[in-house]
Amino acid sequence: MTELLSIAAIVFLAVAAPLFIVLHFITKWKQTREISRDDEQMLEDMWLLSQRLEERLQALETILDDELPHWRTKE
Repeated sequence: MTELLSIAAIVFLAVAAPLFIVLHFITKWKQTREISRDDEQMLEDMWLLSQRLEERLQALETILDDELPHWRTKE
C-alpha cells in the first residue's frame, strides 16, 4: 500500500505538478497581454492631448507665418 502511495506521489510530482505550473503561467501570460481598462483610458487621454497640442502648434505656426513670414529660415 505504501508503494502505491509512493508511486502516485512520484507520478503527481513528475507529471501533474509541472503541467499545472505551466498551464497556470500560460493563463497569467495571456491575461497580461491584454490592455487593462485603466491603460486604455490613459492612452485615449494621451491621444486627445496630443491632438489638442497639435492644433495649438498649428495655430502658433499660422500666427508666426502672418507676423514673421521668414521665421522658418535660419539666418
